[in-house]
Amino acid sequence: MARADFWKGDRQVAAKKAETFDLNSKILEAEKEVANALAAVAPEFDGEYQLKEKALVTELGAIKDKLVWLESQTLFSGSYDENDAFLFFHVGAGGVDAADWNEMLLNMYLQYAKRKGWEAEILNSVANEEAGLKNATVKISGRRAYGYLKAEAGVHRLVRQSPFNAQGLRQTSFALVEVLPDLGDVEVDLDEKDLKIETFRSSGHGGQSVNTTDSAVRITHIPTGISVANQNERSQMQNKEMAMKLLKHKLFVHEQRKREEKERGLKAATASGDFGHQIRSYVLHPYQQVKDHRSDFEEPRVDKILKDGDLDEIIVSVLIALREEGE
Repeated sequence: MARADFWKGDRQVAAKKAETFDLNSKILEAEKEVANALAAVAPEFDGEYQLKEKALVTELGAIKDKLVWLESQTLFSGSYDENDAFLFFHVGAGGVDAADWNEMLLNMYLQYAKRKGWEAEILNSVANEEAGLKNATVKISGRRAYGYLKAEAGVHRLVRQSPFNAQGLRQTSFALVEVLPDLGDVEVDLDEKDLKIETFRSSGHGGQSVNTTDSAVRITHIPTGISVANQNERSQMQNKEMAMKLLKHKLFVHEQRKREEKERGLKAATASGDFGHQIRSYVLHPYQQVKDHRSDFEEPRVDKILKDGDLDEIIVSVLIALREEGE
């Protein structure tokens, strides 16, 4: 990298090499730190699990975080793991509470993206009449965004005392998250006769001029019923282009499923619409716990997950479980 000619020629290739070099350096550094820390803590153990000094528990927590990160670096061998990702949020059963839950999930992933240093762009969102969101589309751009987020595809279940219930009764709500890799320009045969293109008034994104024109675009593929919308761009033409790109991505994955592709990474992107089979439960009442039903990972600190977006540990647990399931 120090050579004068390193940045000549293909700058993207050079940047990729530099990024890989930086990642490898971080891995070696983390391995060394973990090894040194474990060597220092080892003499303080009395028996198999008891620590003589409880103050070292905090130090072990820091070591655990590094181990989780190191483990995660072994999990990204899928064809699209290095790609950016599109997230689609769909309200499920539960009325207003479910719409509010849908928005909570969106905010959780936006916070996660912020923690990871990724860029997040809300491409489309449709508000519920009383509160929350009916659906939303977000693009997450960053290193291995899809590799991490593919495990989040599925039905997410919330149990809490509903703030929208006059009696304060406990309620169960559902939301569906779909995750697709950004595949760039994909080749999908589309017949114009199979497309229903609608325009509607945008809201919330893109500036005042967008809010006063019917610039948002929704495209439905009639044979499959697959529908996408985009409202984030400043013109109807730009929104149509992005909506068409999203539609092609969804149809591409749909076709892959029909041909029963075996690549787990792509299959993980296609969430089931069956709201009776949740992948994760977030319980806020009568006790507090987040549990993933694929890895059995449990976290009692629900704010760590929902408000802080601290998802790495639970996501890595799922990626490990899915890898072991496929071996």
